[in-house]
Amino acid sequence: MISYDLVTFGAPLQERERPDLVPKGREAVVRVRRSGVCHSDLHIRAGFFDLGEDGTLDMAARGMKLPMAMGHEVLGEVVACGPEVADPPLGQTMLVHPWIGCGACRACDEDRENDCAKMNALGIVRDGGYASHILVPDVKFLVDVQGLDLSEVTPYACSGVTVYNALKKVLPIRAEETLAVIGAGGLGLNAIAIARALEVPRIVSVDVDAAKLAAAREMGADAIVNSATAPDALAALQQAAEGKLFAVIDTVGRPETARLSAMALVKTGRYCVVGLYGGTLKLPMPWFPQKALSMMGSYVGSANDLRDLIALVRTGKIKPLPVEERPLAEANAALDDLEAGRVTGRIILTTD
Repeated sequence: MISYDLVTFGAPLQERERPDLVPKGREAVVRVRRSGVCHSDLHIRAGFFDLGEDGTLDMAARGMKLPMAMGHEVLGEVVACGPEVADPPLGQTMLVHPWIGCGACRACDEDRENDCAKMNALGIVRDGGYASHILVPDVKFLVDVQGLDLSEVTPYACSGVTVYNALKKVLPIRAEETLAVIGAGGLGLNAIAIARALEVPRIVSVDVDAAKLAAAREMGADAIVNSATAPDALAALQQAAEGKLFAVIDTVGRPETARLSAMALVKTGRYCVVGLYGGTLKLPMPWFPQKALSMMGSYVGSANDLRDLIALVRTGKIKPLPVEERPLAEANAALDDLEAGRVTGRIILTTD
């Protein structure tokens, strides 16, 4: 098998030949056909996440050992299964749920593997999908997507399930209220599309890039705010929300977006952070009791969340994310373009 591995943090990926994968127990080998390029991959490639005044979270300290094949939005065909799989789905097209837990904690017992404190996530702790093949630790993490567009469905394994889980935490939103989605990258555009499918009454997209905001309109945003060009971003957001901003999903996650959200929300509003840009949160503490605000984080989603999301995709109610296909061999260029802000939607690496 061939993989494009991170061998040194901060350096380009290297093409490497590895021994073929042999599944054991309930494992499955999937021949990769699609692999999405996620913004988190930039942090992983760099080797750290920015914790602001508290320094950095090093990927090595989180359990990542190099060399490692990145890539956690993975779709492909099952080509082999371990001997404990009673009914192996050989030849079937599957989306891989990458957020694998330890299998032994309360979160894992409750099928909340995304909340596991000792995650074994694919593309982060275990080898991911920037490769010709991937080893999935249990067939229960395979989600049937046969009949769906391969490139369009791939990002739901991360950007889709992440914002779907976040939306569950901020809903319901009443008819007179508004949801704002901060950021119009892959996460933000999927959040808009899924929120529209869930019949959220009014959606505002906030970004600093005019082209991405135009894409947000196409995905179903009722209003857009360019926080870089607006004379007063707070006033512009409140106006776009018609003075009734009840919930914010922040797909960026930096101090400026947190402050804007907390200031713009109405009393009892909900602020949910999923973005990992980084920095230190500084807000006046009295705002939280005085406005009765709820602030929460949401990290990806569970395998059951992904199955529920794919069921919703099959209804045709979710507008698919704009995707651009590139061959797997262009993984380094794809990461560089994403880091430079030259990507709208998602780059999907292909092995066809």
